[in-house]
Amino acid sequence: MKRHIFTIAILLFVLLAAPLTSAHAQTDLPVVRAVLFYSPTCPHCEQVINETLPPLIQKYGDQLQIIGVNVTETQGQTLFLASLDQFNLKEAGVPFLVIGDKYLMGSADIPEQLPGMIETYLTQGGVDFPDIPGLREAMAAVEDPAQQTAPTAGPALPETSTSLTWQQKFDQDKSGNTLAVIVLAGMIGAVLWTTLQFQQKKKKTKANVAKNNRDWIIPALCVVGFGVAGYLAYVETAQVAAVCGPVGDCNTVQQSEYARLFGILPIGVMGLAGYVAIMVAWLTARYTKGKKIVDLANLSMFGMAVFGVLFSIYLTFLEPFVIGATCAWCLTSAILITILMLLSIRPAQAAFHKLRHPLISSS
Repeated sequence: MKRHIFTIAILLFVLLAAPLTSAHAQTDLPVVRAVLFYSPTCPHCEQVINETLPPLIQKYGDQLQIIGVNVTETQGQTLFLASLDQFNLKEAGVPFLVIGDKYLMGSADIPEQLPGMIETYLTQGGVDFPDIPGLREAMAAVEDPAQQTAPTAGPALPETSTSLTWQQKFDQDKSGNTLAVIVLAGMIGAVLWTTLQFQQKKKKTKANVAKNNRDWIIPALCVVGFGVAGYLAYVETAQVAAVCGPVGDCNTVQQSEYARLFGILPIGVMGLAGYVAIMVAWLTARYTKGKKIVDLANLSMFGMAVFGVLFSIYLTFLEPFVIGATCAWCLTSAILITILMLLSIRPAQAAFHKLRHPLISSS
């Protein structure tokens, strides 16, 4: 991997150090030029940079020239947004490669389609860098030593996420990450409060327990959870760009290695299954006549909610301090599961008391 990084770094350095006009004049061979937008915390970007590009660069040599643009930098983000405007895209994720008048996105499309596109453009006489507003000026600034203080659009190679401190990662999405910390603190406080409440051995009347079991807030929240988790599952499995709100960077989170459990199961799918299971437990507690089954259903509903909150705490911690970006959809799901946990305390507490002291409960 280090060797590949060094190879690409040398290539891009030579590209940016040479005047653009002389690059055209130095070879009679057709050249394919492209721009790769990336994030230093995106494992899909690292996959493309470390696995997809080196063999292509080795095969085509000077006939393939690719500039890397870091979208977490101010000028890089400006260029990225300008590129999206050209393709009439409101949202898009990285890696995002622009070649000619086309674009490729994701660690699936780029490896599959880029080699064929390179061959096609070479047979057509090559293709110049895309006409992205501000790209030429940024390249010229890199070529001009007097302007080196300006943000660069084409770094030698993306820094990996491991090279950034947690403070640098946090600063990449300050507003979103601050919101994540607030939600994280709220979830931790809710867990502590739940622990104290559950330990209080207060008896509830049958009327109160029945009222809790018929509380339609729980299924309503599950339905909302279906929508949130279902959308995230779609984004993760289809590898499409998520529609993000004004706060956070959903696509960076969804493209991180933490978007899949053990690298296999998409977290969105796991969350969707969790909401379905909680809904089933609620329906069982509401419509089943057997008292023991009702109690077990209430306990299982509470247990699944607690597990969901604990897992959400883990994921929410990763966003600001490890990934360096926050997903508003993920925060919404975290808040939903926390509310479900709080609402399921009373029924679970009463069920636990009855199962632990069946004689006292029956009397």
